Formats: sequence, structure tokens, C-alpha cells
Amino acid sequence: MEQNLIEVRDLAVEFGHGGTGAQRAVENVSFTIRRGETLALVGESGSGKSVTAHSILRLLPAQASHPAGQIRYAGQDLLRASEKQLRAIRGNRIAMVFQEPMTSLNPLHSIGKQINEVLGLHKGLRGKAATARTLELLELVGIPEPAKRIRAFPHELSGGQRQRVMIAMALANEPELLIADEPTTALDVTVQLKILELLKDLQARLGMALLLISHDLNLVRRIAHRVCVMQRGRVVEEADCETLFESPRHPYTRELLEADPSGAPVEVENAPPMLQARDLRIWFPIRKGLLRRTVGHIKAVDGVTFELPRGQTLGIVGESGSGKSTLGLAILRLIASQGEIVFQGQSLQGLSQRQVRPLRRQMQVVFQDPFGSLSPRMSVGQIVGEGLRIHGMGNEEEQERAIIAALEEVGLDAATRHRYPHEFSGGQRQRIAIARALVLKPALILLDEPTSALDRTVQRQVVELLRSLQAKYDLTYLFISHDLAVVRALSHQIMVIKQGQVVEQGAAQAIFDAPQHPYTQQLLESAFLAPAADEPAKKG
Repeated sequence: MEQNLIEVRDLAVEFGHGGTGAQRAVENVSFTIRRGETLALVGESGSGKSVTAHSILRLLPAQASHPAGQIRYAGQDLLRASEKQLRAIRGNRIAMVFQEPMTSLNPLHSIGKQINEVLGLHKGLRGKAATARTLELLELVGIPEPAKRIRAFPHELSGGQRQRVMIAMALANEPELLIADEPTTALDVTVQLKILELLKDLQARLGMALLLISHDLNLVRRIAHRVCVMQRGRVVEEADCETLFESPRHPYTRELLEADPSGAPVEVENAPPMLQARDLRIWFPIRKGLLRRTVGHIKAVDGVTFELPRGQTLGIVGESGSGKSTLGLAILRLIASQGEIVFQGQSLQGLSQRQVRPLRRQMQVVFQDPFGSLSPRMSVGQIVGEGLRIHGMGNEEEQERAIIAALEEVGLDAATRHRYPHEFSGGQRQRIAIARALVLKPALILLDEPTSALDRTVQRQVVELLRSLQAKYDLTYLFISHDLAVVRALSHQIMVIKQGQVVEQGAAQAIFDAPQHPYTQQLLESAFLAPAADEPAKKG
């Protein structure tokens, strides 16, 4: 029998301080983590998986308490350990990698200084010895040119590089357990795969255990030895990875496994063109010197041409920084561009903002983060109805009816119009954002990563909603995403962009079946790896 590194027994977590206001976030959770193995905690947002993981290091806020249970490490109950004892363990024997590295790293200090701080605190390393160990760690996690990057600040690195720095900090003291809380959620599929391979490689080399928190079952299947499925604060199923994926017992587990967006795009025949772009270019000048002369250009979008018929979806895919969102903003005339844009037969180039304004009712947008794009000071009714008021569509009574109809169209009760965004889940907020676009009865909707911040089951619901609305109202979509499973379920055409240039475009099914460009092949391989080729080694 393998030795248990961590034993969680009957854990309960409560927010609030007793009485009727207290809420149980976790109830009766038990599991073990063996030395050298990977255990995955999976479930939707709010299932209690992150609360459970953060309890191991006692990182929950002050209003949280543990009314029951034990978390045993090296014969010690961490729930009853003193702060001094915990400081010796945190970042030393048990380390953590958080979901969003940009908010976890200090923007005022170089990455070298931040890793040095960890080494100084737990190992007593200073000066040249700390710098040498930091360079070794940066090289270990695959940071290119570590001697140069050691002086870089977090904002000077890409998302994948920042996550590698977080992993280097976590590994600085060679921990026995690494807790990875959604470590790849905010990353592109190719970067996700690299981080995943890095974690597997480091685990094998260092012999550490890994607790992975994720709602991405494709990722879990590639790396985990055992899986605990959590729902509403409880573990509803625990099994080794192969058994759970081949023979899930609990209905909720089966629901998660079947949650990938599926189905085919809405059928459209012989539709006239809704949107055309010809040799579209967005170049940003590089200016240097005292006189700020232009010495070159950043070619964010370079020579893009396409034609999108009415009622179809064009999926625009590529990694972060490829130019996808810049292209979308240019089509909506929110940033300047060269080339030609034709919308419903009318050329938009050369039109002033005053001339474009009447057309904006026909061109709407749904952004990636619904919480950031919805005003917290406005009620849902005010948010959805804002466009109606700006465009002078109907009197107050007619606007109220339109708001109610739009909310019901996206599956929300009319009474929700009196509430505020913070009172809703992520999926509900995205439905509000869709209602805000839909209420104006547009012809074209730009969807900029509208599902990337959502759980897989909620993603599927949003995809089905978008498809039904497209069929009902003959909507045309520009769908920007790096999630190829979602793109596949919605798109009639695909455009693959790399560094501002289109490397492949055409019918979606043809590209998914037989991608021609190596970059497209790389994206598809990163998103749809066969599990059998990438299963974790069995322990025992």
C-alpha cells in the first residue's frame, strides 16, 4: 500500500459565524493524496473544489471556518496548526499555483526578485546563491533566455510565461505537494498543452504529488491518476481516472462528461452576403526618437479578406495576440483600419462616426467577461434597455415590453430585470449580455470569447441558445474563440489567424476534417488529443 501524503477526513467549511446567516460551502468531504500521484478535484463553479483545496493551506478568508473534519499531513492536523507551523509548510512543503498569474504576481517587482524572496524566506539563500537557483528554476520550467528574463516584470511576459514563473516559485523549495488551482483556464490551447506537459514532466522528475483543481475534463483525463467529482460541496464520486471516464456511476459525473458543446451549425442555403472584408489592415506605428518619427509598424491585422453570408457564423480562431479581437473591433468600426468593409451592401470605410452611428443598432457585440462588461450600478432592465433609449426605439412602455421579451428569449425570468449583475451566476450574466445585444434586433453580432469564462455545462447551454437564436432571427455571427470545441459546434466557416495573417480559411467541416496548415494542425492536436495516447502512467 502506498503511503498517504495528505488525508482529508469529513471536512466541512462554513462561511459566516453560526446562526441562520452561516452557509456550508463544503460538507463531509474525504479523500487522500498519495506520494507522487495526481488527484484531480473536478466540478462546476461553486462546487466547493477550490474552497477544499485552499483549506489545506488555510488560505480561506477570515469569515470562513472549519466546524468539522481533519486535514492530516505528516501526522499533523493542519486545521489546528499554529500560524508559525503553517508558515513553515506554505510554499515550502506544500506549494500552490493559482488560476490567474497576473493577479498573483507583484507588478512592482521583477520575477527574479519574487522568486528570490521565496528562496530567502524558506532556504535562507541570498545574493548570488539565490540568483543562481532562480536561473536554474526558470530554465527548469522552460522560460527562454532566463538570464534576460530574470529582470523582467510580470506585464512584460505572456500569459503562459507568467504561469511558468508561478510554477517556478512553487517549485523553489522542492515541495512534496503542488496544488494547481485551474492552472490553464485562462491560456490558449497550445499553451495549455505545454503547461500540462511541463507539470507531468516536473512531477516525474521531482517525485512530488499533484492536486489539480479543474472543470476541464479533457485536461484531467490526460494527467490525473484518480478523480474526485464534487457537486454542491460534496464528493459524489471517486475513482481512478480510467474507471471514471469509462464507467461513471453518478448522474452528475455523466452530465459533466457529456457537457462538451456538440451538434451542427444552423443550416443556411443560398444566403446573400451580410459582411465582406477586402485586404483589411490594422497597422500600429512604432515611433522612436525625440521627434517620434515612425520607424516601423506592428501589423496586428495584415491583409484579411472574407465574405460572410447572412445567417452564418464565421469562427475566428488563433492564440492570444494573433489579431482576432483587433479584427472584430475594426469590423465594428471601433478602431481605425485600411482596406474595405462592406456591411449589408454599404461600404463603411470613409464614413464618419456620426454616419456609422445609425448602423450600430444592426451591429452588436457580446464580450468575454460579462461581469466586467455589465455596469454594477445599473439594474438588468436598465442594462438591456440602454440601447433602446440611445437609439430612440419606442416609448417607455414599448421599451419595457421589449426588455421583458429579450430576457425571456434568453431563458431569464422577466422579474430579473429589477436585480443587479452581482446577483447572478456567470452563465446568467452572459445571458443578460446576449439579451442586451438581442433587444435591438441586430443583423450581426460579434461574440468575443463569450464562453471562455464559463463551466463546460454552461458553455453548452450558451452555445445551444446562440444556435436557436440564430435559427429564429436569421442572425449572422462573428465568433472569436480559442476553444475549438465551441467553434466547431457553431461555425459554418473558419478563419485561422497567426500573427495578424490568415493562414487558413474555408468551410468549417473541411478544416476540422483535413487541416492543411501546420499551425491549424497544431491547434487541433492541442484541443483534441486522443486520451489513449496521453494517459498518465498507472501507479502500483
